[in-house]
Amino acid sequence: MVQEILPPANDLELDAALLQAAITGALALLCAFLFQRHRKPYFAWWAVAWGLYLLRVGAITSFLLTSNRSWLYWHQVVTGWTALALLAAALVFSQQIRWRPWYLAVVLFPPVWSYIAIYRLNHFAWAVGPAVAFLSLATLWTGWVFYRYRRRVASSGATLLAVAFGLWGLHHLDYPFLRARGAWAPWGYYLDILLALAVGTGILLLVLDDLRRGLSALSALSGDLQPADREQDVLAALLARPLTLPAVRGSALYLYDQGQPRLVRGAGVCEWRGGAELDEDAAATLVRVLETGRPQVTGAWRASGAAYPYAAALPLLRRHEVIGALVLVGDARDPFTALDDRFLVALGQQVGAALENANLYARLQARTVELARLSARMIAQHEDERRRLSRELHDETAQVFSAVKMELGILRDAVGPIHAERLGRSLALIDTGIQSIRSVTNALRPSLLDDLGLLPALRSLVADFGSHSAIRIALEAPGTLPPLSKEAELALFRALQEGLSNVRRHAGAGSVEVAIAAEAGGVRLTVRDDGQGPPEASPEQLEREGHMGLAGMRERISALGGSVRFSGARGAGASLEVLVPGGAGVS
Repeated sequence: MVQEILPPANDLELDAALLQAAITGALALLCAFLFQRHRKPYFAWWAVAWGLYLLRVGAITSFLLTSNRSWLYWHQVVTGWTALALLAAALVFSQQIRWRPWYLAVVLFPPVWSYIAIYRLNHFAWAVGPAVAFLSLATLWTGWVFYRYRRRVASSGATLLAVAFGLWGLHHLDYPFLRARGAWAPWGYYLDILLALAVGTGILLLVLDDLRRGLSALSALSGDLQPADREQDVLAALLARPLTLPAVRGSALYLYDQGQPRLVRGAGVCEWRGGAELDEDAAATLVRVLETGRPQVTGAWRASGAAYPYAAALPLLRRHEVIGALVLVGDARDPFTALDDRFLVALGQQVGAALENANLYARLQARTVELARLSARMIAQHEDERRRLSRELHDETAQVFSAVKMELGILRDAVGPIHAERLGRSLALIDTGIQSIRSVTNALRPSLLDDLGLLPALRSLVADFGSHSAIRIALEAPGTLPPLSKEAELALFRALQEGLSNVRRHAGAGSVEVAIAAEAGGVRLTVRDDGQGPPEASPEQLEREGHMGLAGMRERISALGGSVRFSGARGAGASLEVLVPGGAGVS
């Protein structure tokens, strides 16, 4: 049997052990709380590891107080299991490992070798050497796991954990020379306490780093979805933003069609062409997302012959109904890290709502385009009808009146004075009717616009307004205008016609100024009066209520890609500005 040189326990050593037990218990409770909060398996492993470490401290303290070798045996066993639990936590955290049968041999090494070392061997070095090597190797391996993770993911927590476990693994090597012989008490306890605190701090930093990165990326994704106005914009933001998460290499969107996942689009390494065939495990993961409505994590993902070491599926919800899943694949464990399921489910609801809004917006855009086309056809048909009525009034009705006038003139010359006077009054009425018909035909379709062009037609309209109204009017116009389409010329003419009509009927103005000018963006028409201004209602409300012909004017101008702006204040006059693009669509 091994006769270890152990001095009697003193108060300093027991106080250090008690402090170590208190700190270790606090770390176990912290990791248990993190597991209860986030339901991540690596928090459970850390809680188990610190719980075992607490048992280890209790066992060595009991041995120091009683010198009972059974306590020394269990101290050695639990020490080995603690190192394995810390290693398992690191591997589950970084690689999402699963249980394998051969792991049992590793788990059985501490109890088997501890029995041999304590009860069967008489040589101290042979008894202690393998156990210390096992413990140091497991601890250094844990540090190496976090070092590799730190190389893939820049994390201050992973850096601290790699350094702490590396130093702890080296510290284990001094056991045969110092601690087992009482030369390092109680400072060995204090060093273990310091390293345990460093590991606990590293775990918290790891959580904080992951929370910060995860929340930053997912909040940015949430912001990206808000201004997206087309479904393809939403999909691009939805798939591109998660690629900024640490170690995420690809993302894919699946929508459910009769309970079966259907690939919609992918990004990164998931940008497959012609769809992707899922293996049974991947398909089962997506089915679980549909059935549970909760995020799912898998240690392997295979699609279209490609395999990825890690994948996470986030449910996308619409009114609490799972409509799809956002799949992230990578090489460094859960990209959602410490974010809890409630946050992820809420994000899934937001993403699902954004997709639905994008779909509704696309349908609204299509309907708006259809309505714009319908409005343009109605305006064209309206103008065609005006042209037809103008032609009929001019070519038929006015000609009939002219023929009647000629006949009555001949008859007046052939009758006596009494009847001639009455026929003269009839001829005057006919002249009035012909003039009315000409006014109507000009209002329906201005002949000057067709015969002479836009500027002469506008000047004629201004002159006619000045001759038939007490309101003073002034026109400012250039000598020439850039070429415009027939529709644009007619729209400007109608805008001025409607604007002057509004001034005459509603403004109560003493003067009105009309300006037309060529600009870089096209041709601008401005009608400004000094009247009483618009009613108290806003221009938008006036337009909605159908006042002042603004709605029809805006439809006509908007169909050409132009703009209409109506402004003014009560008692300060009103201003109408119409801009029509120049050059485009010239016919």
